[in-house]
Amino acid sequence: MTTYEIPRPTSGDVVDVILDDHRLFETLLRELRSSASDREAARAALSEVLIAHGEAEEEKVYQQLRRKHAIGEEEAEHGEEEHAEGNEALLQLLECTGTDTQKFDDAVENLATLLNHHIGEEEQTILNPAREEVSEEVRAKLGADWLARRNELLEQGCGSVEQVRVIVERAHQEGVLPADEEE
Repeated sequence: MTTYEIPRPTSGDVVDVILDDHRLFETLLRELRSSASDREAARAALSEVLIAHGEAEEEKVYQQLRRKHAIGEEEAEHGEEEHAEGNEALLQLLECTGTDTQKFDDAVENLATLLNHHIGEEEQTILNPAREEVSEEVRAKLGADWLARRNELLEQGCGSVEQVRVIVERAHQEGVLPADEEE
């Protein structure tokens, strides 16, 4: 089985390293759409980097940007809600038993729609203000902190279906995602 190499830089401007991950998400989504690629490996890589990215962002970046007044509470909360929605869509993708079914293709497109929306919005409403309102020194510190946490999560293998289930359930319990409807 082919595995995708997930870059693990240890330093950089937080805006630049987050943007690098956004471009990686787009590449992996293209791989998931292609019947000629190793879809299973692309799915595993996307799950790992997407979970590590989002969890580290919420822990290390959003809070600090709020403290620096680069973003408001609303932007941070909205980003967290979109992470939760993306994680829920990721779980649906991970729960597909095969990679050559319509269910898989639909799950890829659902995740891609949510992820592309989030990437665009985050780049405009969080990363642009961070670039404009936060000093280079602070962005470098945030980048190192975010990367350290992201890389730690990647080393732990954070993107298994079981772990994504736990993250999605936590979002439901905390009210970030609406409660599951009764069957």
